[in-house]
Amino acid sequence: MIPDGGHIPVLPQAVRDYLQPQAGEHFLDATVGLGGHSELLLQTPHIDLTAIDRDAQALVLAQQRLRGYAVTWWPGNYGDYPGGEFDGILADLGVSSLHLDRPERGFSFRQAGPLDMRMDQGQARTAAEIINHASEVDLVALFSRYGEAPFARRIARSIVQKRPFSDTVTLAETIRQAVPPAVRYGRIHPATQVFQALRVAVNGELDSLERFLQRAPAWLKPGGRLVVISFHSLEDRLVKWAFRRDERLEILTPKPITPSAQEQAENPRSRSAKLRAARRW
Repeated sequence: MIPDGGHIPVLPQAVRDYLQPQAGEHFLDATVGLGGHSELLLQTPHIDLTAIDRDAQALVLAQQRLRGYAVTWWPGNYGDYPGGEFDGILADLGVSSLHLDRPERGFSFRQAGPLDMRMDQGQARTAAEIINHASEVDLVALFSRYGEAPFARRIARSIVQKRPFSDTVTLAETIRQAVPPAVRYGRIHPATQVFQALRVAVNGELDSLERFLQRAPAWLKPGGRLVVISFHSLEDRLVKWAFRRDERLEILTPKPITPSAQEQAENPRSRSAKLRAARRW
């Protein structure tokens, strides 16, 4: 049974194909989330798995899902993990349904919620702090760098003029009104890239990913596999270049693996997923 009733792991067959779980092996799920990918791996008999997540709620739900399996739990940021020896490592960088479907977490502008966006709710910094206190110049830089938002300057100016903000939908509507009329009601909501930028900044996501990519190859046994699933171009570029630069790694995916049309239809949140894999020499 899926604990939250809706979590679907992305690219499940590709994850299995590239990690190739065998009995007696030890795997690291560096971003266990709600445990979907871990459950797939653990269906191979006699697999050991170490699971990491910095979200306490996610860990509780994953522990419920994976009870009965041989799992070692490590609560914290995967970029800070001290390491070990593994036959395979997986990092799914996507935001889980736990975050997107719970308005009180503040990750989505589809339903009203506080401007939170913290994966680790023990940390102090929230999206509200950034939106309400950062300078206009800093907001422009943040929206441009982490969200690649095309109207970052217009959006930042409007936010500064109308703040303070306390909830997601009010901020999203302010962003919508700040962009040119021709793009206000397109297929992609104008707030999408700004909310991505805020989430990345609140959680230090790119810094964590860089630390992980520097350290993870050393944790692999010879022949061990490293699989990373990213969901936006900033992450994918970091993964691509980290794999290329590391002489310890043989790249298994010259081009990223993406979901099939059928998977995208069944799980729309998979649409932007890109999987890259490498093997330790």
